Formats: sequence, structure tokens, C-alpha cells
Amino acid sequence: MCHSQDHVKYANAHAWSSTRAGRTLRMARRLLGRLAYGSRYDRIPSSQRVYVRPGERLIREAQWRRLIRRAPVMSLAEYQRLRPLKDIEEFLSCMMCGESRQQPLFEPGANGWSYHVVRCPACGFLYRNPGIRPERLGDLYASGYNTFLTGRYAANRQRRYELTMEAFSPVFDEGKERRLLDFGSGVGLFLELAERRGFDAFGVDLSPESVVQANERLDSARTFYGAPEDVPEIAAGGFDVITLWSVLAHLPRPLEDFGRFRSLLAPGGLLLILTVNAHSTQLKAYGSGWSGFTKNHLMFYSSVTVRTLLRRTGFAGVAFAPHYGDTVEAGTTRLSGPMVSRLRRNVELSDGGNMMRVLAFADEEAIGRWGGGPLTVHRLNG
Repeated sequence: MCHSQDHVKYANAHAWSSTRAGRTLRMARRLLGRLAYGSRYDRIPSSQRVYVRPGERLIREAQWRRLIRRAPVMSLAEYQRLRPLKDIEEFLSCMMCGESRQQPLFEPGANGWSYHVVRCPACGFLYRNPGIRPERLGDLYASGYNTFLTGRYAANRQRRYELTMEAFSPVFDEGKERRLLDFGSGVGLFLELAERRGFDAFGVDLSPESVVQANERLDSARTFYGAPEDVPEIAAGGFDVITLWSVLAHLPRPLEDFGRFRSLLAPGGLLLILTVNAHSTQLKAYGSGWSGFTKNHLMFYSSVTVRTLLRRTGFAGVAFAPHYGDTVEAGTTRLSGPMVSRLRRNVELSDGGNMMRVLAFADEEAIGRWGGGPLTVHRLNG
């Protein structure tokens, strides 16, 4: 069989995995897991179970290595022949290293949407291909995107922000006389917390509906519609902190955006990122059913590829904080001491958790001011 036929066969197999038959297979696997482990882990959030069940982390690592070995690598031209292109889409090469070859791995989908995720065979970066053309990105967020950010969901989101700020203490402890920009600020849930801490806070978002809701919510902070360069108050720069809460995976041109973020930071400035972790044990366990593959996500970073992004856009250093799970960290899910120890150990030994917490340092001044204490700073200019 020729290579192109192999590629078609592999693509068809992945398409099958997102059908009803594929979902049935995944349900069967979950049932087998229940039979193997019993009810002992039922009280642990499902997203954390892969970190506490005996041997599972090593099994998933082996499963991932097998997937990478078996998945074919093809030229971009070969890949294009396999995939239909919608009017808002474009074919891509790797944004991190420029490699054009494609290794198709996943086909996530639900409720009428689906897309293809490929791996760069040169640097390991995962991204949606075809991706969304930048000029059509607003189509995804024009209306209704943030209408669910109220009530309990909003409270849970703000708890996640608080826990991440605590993980990077003392960076966010005191905001007085410090300028902060929340990029992709949505309905202002984080800006509400930032203004309480005394920051001179601004936000920018692509959803006009969200901007209206945010400004109704906020007191001193302000949000604006559009790109940073379109808003004089933001384009002037001089920010001490820029935050990207669950935004990085949505950016179709990350190198351009991060170059802009770097220019907007003041000397000694910091960039905080919270994003799904493309090296997580959960991705290796659930494949196309991973929670990080949501409808509007475009690119998926690991601690390795986010370093590449930061180094290429002029940042001096980076630090990471593990994510053990929101309810576990908040104490609303109570685990025994040994179970907590096992969870922490496996998260730290593997990938840092399903969410990746990143603190990027603009320059040596930022490293000197904020890089002490429990944070391990990895310099990027070496």
C-alpha cells in the first residue's frame, strides 16, 4: 500500500473515533477502569483520577509514546488533500518552528462541531489544522459567547483566578500604582478581582457584548472592544502586568501577539498565562475526548513549546506553578493525606496538571524583582 493510502486509512480511523462507535469504545474503556479500580476513587474529581490511580500515569505515558510512533507523518500538500477547507479556515505550518510536515493525531468534536489536531514532528507543538483565519476570528465570539459567565460558573472562574494568583504570590498581592491589562477580558470577572486589589486595570476583548457587560460590572476598571493597538489607553503601553486567562489557545498568530505583549510591558513587567496543558496526562488518557479540545481552541501548548514562544518574542525568563485541580486546591474536595501526596507527586512528576500556569518575565529587572522565593525561574536567553 502506498503512503498516501496509509494516510487516508489513518485519517478515516480517526474520523471513526469521533463517531458513535468511537464514543461507545471510550465508554467501554471507562467501564473497564471502574471494574479495575472499583469505587475507591469516586470521590476524586474525574479530571484528577489519572494522577492517583496506581500505575496510570506510566500506562498513559506508554500509550502516548505508542501513538506518536504509529501516527504517520506527511507533507503539508498530502495533508491538504485529505481535509476539506471551510471559508473561514486556512492551512498552517507549525507556528513555533516553521516545520510544514503534519502528524495528524486527534479529531475532537461535539454538538455539531469538529476539527483536526496535528502534531509538529519537529518540535512537538499541537495545533488545529485547518485553523481559523485571523480576520474571521471574530465570527467565533460575535454574540452569545460569554452569556454563561454568570452565577455559579462565574464564581468558579473567579476562584480559579484567585488560586492562580496565590500560586504566584506576591506578584498579585498588592496592585497599588501598578497598571494591569487583561487581554481577552470577557465580562470582566478577573478585572473585578484586580480592581479590588488596587490595580489600575484595563481590559480588551473581541466580543462587543462582553465589553458592555464588563463595564456594567466594574467600578474603576475599564474594558474596550478591539485589539490593543486600536485603543489609545492600551496602545500607550507601560503595563506592569498583562494577564491571559484561558486565552492563549485562542490566538491564531501567537508570535505576533506575544511580540505586541512584550512591547506593551513596562521595564520589570510580567505576563501571566493560564491555559490548557498539551502535555497533560489527561490528554494522553482521553485523546480526542480531552477537555482541552473545546470548540474555539486553536493551539495547544506544553511547557516546552510555551518556552519557545516566549524566547522567540523577547522574554527573559519563565516560571511554572503546578495545577492540582481547582476543588482540591480550594479544599472543597477533601482527600486523605496519602491521596493528596500521591496527587501532588504525580502531577509534579508528569506535566504540572491539566491547566498550565505560566509567569513570564519581560527582562532581568523583572527576574530580580519577582523571581525569588519558591519560584524557579528558567532563563530563556541562554
